Amino acid sequence: MARETRTDPEVETIWQDFHEHVNVTSEQLRSWLLTRGSGEETFPADPDLALPEPGRQILAVLGKRKVDLTRVDIDVMRAAVEGIDALLDERPPRGNAEDQWRHALLDLGHDPLRER
Repeated sequence: MARETRTDPEVETIWQDFHEHVNVTSEQLRSWLLTRGSGEETFPADPDLALPEPGRQILAVLGKRKVDLTRVDIDVMRAAVEGIDALLDERPPRGNAEDQWRHALLDLGHDPLRER
């Protein structure tokens, strides 16, 4: 018999919004964040610890099932959606050619070059 899972309507909404806005896979985001986090210093024993925020938090949420979300995860998802929307609303004149703008979106798990 299948187990019936019920979630709060707020969770359903933010889950859908988050996954529509975060349009890269967890592997792509992790790879991007590792690239962003690398610099003159070498990675610590656990490279995931050096991943920049909020990308690390977004990556953690991407690895969860909806039924396992915490209130903190929901806040991370909401902040990611709001951050992506704010950046998209402020598209620079050069658009996708503006590296700083595109990198800020990629840090949040959104690639503006990717089709929806």
